[in-house]
Amino acid sequence: MRQNSLAFRLFLSATTWTVIILLATGIGLSSLYRQAVERSFDRRLGVYLRTLVAEVAGPEDATERGPLSVGQPLFELPLSGWYWQVTRLDGTKPETRVSRSLWDGTLPNLADRKITPGGDGSRRSYIQGPQDQRLRLVERPIDLGAEGRYLVAVAGDPREIEAETRAFDQAILITFVVLAAVLVLITMFQVRFGLAPLKRISEGLAAIRGGRAERLEGRFPVEIEPLARETNALIDANREIVERARTHVGNLAHALKTPLSVIVNEATIRPDEPFAGKMREQADIMRDQIARHLERARLAARLNVIGDATDVGPVVTALARTMEKLHHDRGILIEIDAPNPVRFRGERQDLEEMVGNLVDNACKWARSRVSIAIAPQAQAGNGLAFRIIVDDDGPGLSATERAQVAQRGRRLDETKPGSGLGLSIVSELAALYGGTLGLAAAPIGGLRAELVLPAA
Repeated sequence: MRQNSLAFRLFLSATTWTVIILLATGIGLSSLYRQAVERSFDRRLGVYLRTLVAEVAGPEDATERGPLSVGQPLFELPLSGWYWQVTRLDGTKPETRVSRSLWDGTLPNLADRKITPGGDGSRRSYIQGPQDQRLRLVERPIDLGAEGRYLVAVAGDPREIEAETRAFDQAILITFVVLAAVLVLITMFQVRFGLAPLKRISEGLAAIRGGRAERLEGRFPVEIEPLARETNALIDANREIVERARTHVGNLAHALKTPLSVIVNEATIRPDEPFAGKMREQADIMRDQIARHLERARLAARLNVIGDATDVGPVVTALARTMEKLHHDRGILIEIDAPNPVRFRGERQDLEEMVGNLVDNACKWARSRVSIAIAPQAQAGNGLAFRIIVDDDGPGLSATERAQVAQRGRRLDETKPGSGLGLSIVSELAALYGGTLGLAAAPIGGLRAELVLPAA
């Protein structure tokens, strides 16, 4: 789920940036194309404007001048959207001449609107023309010396600009949609196959954790190879530390065993001394405590080993057959219900010790029947787990007795063989593995012991 989440976040991030970049690029290209179309339209208006200037600066004899014309029929059609206007700026009486298409209207003066002229001295802007027409206007002042100063303006219908820009926007939209789809597919491919080595590492670590492998195997890309190499080095270091801890535990056990034996022997050969019995008693307590804590240290060291896993079914079956032989004189029948194979995330000898204590205890108290059930179980926060339920048809225990029997060394019936440490050892072992041991009434009449352990 986490890996899928990472892949989804990478894909979403890449897709988002792709859309943003394509959108910004599309807006930029559309703006640039519109500017190019406007410049082309302005050049066209500039041709008409220069034609008018040539007409204004024609023969000096006014009688030889004809009506101004730019040679474009649209300027002759009323309200066609194409207009020109020539205004004389000097003289006592301003004179304005307009195209026939302008009818009885006039074009505004861009100088009055504070439009900044371009490099060629002309001004350009969009204006509102006759009958609220939207026009593109280009005007330029010209000085003809003795002939006077004029302001020549030409306006055209900008729908051509809008149509060209709209067609370009549609084309670029289709192109970018196709491009975005291709980029999204490429991104999906890159994310899927780019994260494949990480998925292999994740699966490899799960296999190591479950006891199916000891190291990360296979070849990895150059970018991932250091991670795999350091992970394997960490696993090797972990095993080395655990082995060293086991050695120290064994050395400590041997180092303490000899002094305790000397103390016990000295107390034994001097039975008449007043403190001999007390020394033997305290030595036995020390030996028991040392054995208990060394065992816990040994188990804690083993729990840190990565990759230990044990098949539960064969272990339980072997123990059941052994217990049947041990109690064959009483005719105890042991039934096993294990429909699904499960694996214990720990060492085999620890599982044998826990299950062996439970089954042995059940056989001691059972009248004729012991039932063992193995089933997987979801364990919130700790991954997978499984249950081993051991029932017997013996006398069972009350709730108070069940609380007492879990105490270390507590025995409710001294007639039964044993030290009273079995259930306590099982409980401590289960707790070290993060599991639990629970006691309840069995459906078949006796005691139920339910052991929950982590699964591989």
